[in-house]
Amino acid sequence: MPDAAKLARRAVRAAFAGARRSGRRSLNVALADDRGVRLLNARDRNKDKPTNVLSYPSGERDFLGDIVLARQTVWREARAQKKTPADHLTHLVVHGTLHLLGYDHETSDADAERMEALERRIVARFGIADPYEAR
Repeated sequence: MPDAAKLARRAVRAAFAGARRSGRRSLNVALADDRGVRLLNARDRNKDKPTNVLSYPSGERDFLGDIVLARQTVWREARAQKKTPADHLTHLVVHGTLHLLGYDHETSDADAERMEALERRIVARFGIADPYEAR
């Protein structure tokens, strides 16, 4: 996907705007292969499989952290869910950015609902359908 960097920048900016965060903050977004993400996921989450996106908060104010996407998993999921790879990538970068901004979906159902609703609003601005709706 030759425009992945452009899509990622756009998604990060939209996540900042949607979360009403401003200022001079930065983060890294990396596209890795499934093997690399599987190793990270096993090391950091004790899950020996690739996952679509991992977020690594830095704990710093101005540098938020890193987002790592498994490109084969992202493409495979997009195809299975009948989404374009660009739309799926955009959603996952928004999702990862929100994690770096402190949002969480694993601690409670209320937190998950709040984060998913924000994701839906953000990606809708790009004409992307509800990423959580089954197709």
